[in-house]
Amino acid sequence: MSTRTAEERQREIVRAARTAGSVDVTALAEELGVAKETIRRDLRALEDHGLVRRTHGGAYPVESAGFETTLAFRATSHVPEKRRIAAAAAELLGDAETVFIDEGFTPQLIAEALPADRALTVVTASLSVAGALAKTGNVSVLLLGGRVRPGTLATVDHWTTRMLSGFVIDLAFIGANGISREHGLTTPDPAVSEVKAQAVRAARRTVFTGVHTKFGAVSFCRFAEVGALETIVTSTLLPTAEAHRYSLLGPQVIRV
Repeated sequence: MSTRTAEERQREIVRAARTAGSVDVTALAEELGVAKETIRRDLRALEDHGLVRRTHGGAYPVESAGFETTLAFRATSHVPEKRRIAAAAAELLGDAETVFIDEGFTPQLIAEALPADRALTVVTASLSVAGALAKTGNVSVLLLGGRVRPGTLATVDHWTTRMLSGFVIDLAFIGANGISREHGLTTPDPAVSEVKAQAVRAARRTVFTGVHTKFGAVSFCRFAEVGALETIVTSTLLPTAEAHRYSLLGPQVIRV
């Protein structure tokens, strides 16, 4: 049997979840030499501390001040779901002529799904979004200047927010590390939070896009309330009842 203390075991579980992207109860029980019920207890404790979210048979890590996934990792998780969400979000363009596109993989997919046959001005802090759109004939791209964060390839800090504060934007496509009815939209890094908050302030309409695992998750820095959103676009993996609870706070919720 294992001689590790519960605290050591839980630290190991968090490390494993952050490295692999998720953990499995059966595999952890075998690996750590304890009963599955012990692992389930550990996962409940870790969920109470906001470090993991439990799933059927396992758990995945919650992004926090001390842990954030990279753009490269995001490009490999929930990809079919993200593609459906991005396509549905792009259809909400309406008559917008100026659009803010956030950093992250789903926003990058939205950029690629925008219609190529009409004139658009896209403002973004994301180098990958700017790169994806720069070759498009009808799209004028404004890349916000600032310090580039290596994990997400996006600009932050006062240069970024100052430039953004000079714009009035028709529509902002915003992502977050977590969205909850109680704490609103959150992200681990204060510098990123500032950019997102400024984008929401600058926009006439704000659309949040996110996979089902973002709902109920809470990260370190709050940058907007759920009521500030016009629309939430997610997938049918978010239960209908939960989607309805978010819609009661103001936004239309679209599940694809």
